[in-house]
Amino acid sequence: MATHSERPVNLADVVRRQARLRPTAPALSFADRTQTYAELDARSSQVANALLNRGLQAGDRVAILARNLPLFFELAFAAGKANLQMVGLNWRLAAAEIEGIVRDAAPALVIVADEFQDSLNDKVRALPATDIISVAAFEKVVDGASESDPTSSSTPAQVVCVLYTSGTTGQPKGVQLTHENMGYSGWISEHAYGVTAASVNLVAMPLFHVGGLGYGLSAFMHGGHTILLQAPDAGEIITAIDAYQVTHAFFVPAVIQTIVSHEMLAGANLSSLELLVYGASPISDALLRAALQALDCRFVQAYGMTETAGSVVILDAAEHDPESPHAGRLRACGKALPWIELRIVDPAAGTDVAQGEVGEIWTRSRQNTPGYRNKPEETAAAILTDGWLRTGDAAYQDEDGFIYLFDRYKDMIVSGAENIYPAEVENALYDHADVAEVAVIGVPHERWGETVMAMVVRAPEATVEAQELIEFSRTRLAKYKCPTSIEFVTELPRNASGKLLKTELRAPYWQHQQRAIS
Repeated sequence: MATHSERPVNLADVVRRQARLRPTAPALSFADRTQTYAELDARSSQVANALLNRGLQAGDRVAILARNLPLFFELAFAAGKANLQMVGLNWRLAAAEIEGIVRDAAPALVIVADEFQDSLNDKVRALPATDIISVAAFEKVVDGASESDPTSSSTPAQVVCVLYTSGTTGQPKGVQLTHENMGYSGWISEHAYGVTAASVNLVAMPLFHVGGLGYGLSAFMHGGHTILLQAPDAGEIITAIDAYQVTHAFFVPAVIQTIVSHEMLAGANLSSLELLVYGASPISDALLRAALQALDCRFVQAYGMTETAGSVVILDAAEHDPESPHAGRLRACGKALPWIELRIVDPAAGTDVAQGEVGEIWTRSRQNTPGYRNKPEETAAAILTDGWLRTGDAAYQDEDGFIYLFDRYKDMIVSGAENIYPAEVENALYDHADVAEVAVIGVPHERWGETVMAMVVRAPEATVEAQELIEFSRTRLAKYKCPTSIEFVTELPRNASGKLLKTELRAPYWQHQQRAIS
């Protein structure tokens, strides 16, 4: 494993080092174009100089509103070279939501793809300190800029990017990530995923999210080849794995489902695939079995958050055997990485809970964000003075150190004074072969305050009915935890990182009432 001194002190050092060691090696492929490391290094210098030529100064922010493009990585490296900060904007948000983020981020420049011009409303365009340019126009400016490296003097502790949380509730918060934070992508990818200079890494998740950008740095850290897709389309993923002999990839389970059920899979050669990383939501037993058979590679589950600059807990490949005596560990999110401190804490008392009891995950490491942009109170609430980050996730730890994630505390259901964690109910329902996806929420109940409802996506050709699933859950859970109603849906709402939007699911039932947990 790399030592602390071998991690980049500046994100730009990643591409500088690889351009020096392996200038002609393929670095980044997108559509029909492949950049070598020498070309990527030179292009990121051109981007840095183009930004400086437009008047951006050290510490300024540059935002990008676009689907996945090489420009995201070029901007990230350029930000290191020019001592700037890159801000990724979620193109799936409404114009009013994007306006709120732009006001908070206060970028000196917004680079926007033509298809999202309407997402920048008149209020954004009227901001006096924010310039706006199209992707195409900016690319032309970059073409004429110098390839000379600006060689900024930024330090490991300086912020290099600001990624806004998914915003499943309330206004998204700008998570500030430093050069040191992002540098841990090298440690994570080496220790947990086995990425090397020979690896070919497929990146398809959105780059405005840490699951895209943070994971997307993996191959660059080691001199490997990154294959970038504009979106996680199953057909394009299968084609890319075959064409580029991809060895590593990261997807959310919903994307894995589309891959294993795609008609192109049967005729494709995916034998190069060594490891598939998944996260953001649990994977059902049925989907895991299907994926293991169809893709014939190792699987690793990753748990982390934007505030930790990526993964902090890993369920490694050895635990992904549904026939193992320890198959129950597939319900775990894994064990903490060696350099991560982790506790399960009673959030009210601030003390560790007993083994097997549910508490809040607290984590401490140099991966942790220094805080939220413009939000000192939220920062103080989330990051304690001794460095512990309160994740807001409820979990318990078993005697072997495996962490079992329940839910966000805000998603907890309180029914008749009993605390019910939706993920526990979801895990039980996932054991039914006819359940493809499930989301459990609390809905109003006149006597108990809340009661449990499950929204279920049936597996293909399944005909299971609600009462059968309710009775099935009662064989696995205490009765008070079991759904009292089930609604069948064709799909579940998710954000760009693959997380369920439970706020949207709850809204119709609570719009005229106040939840105890919000």
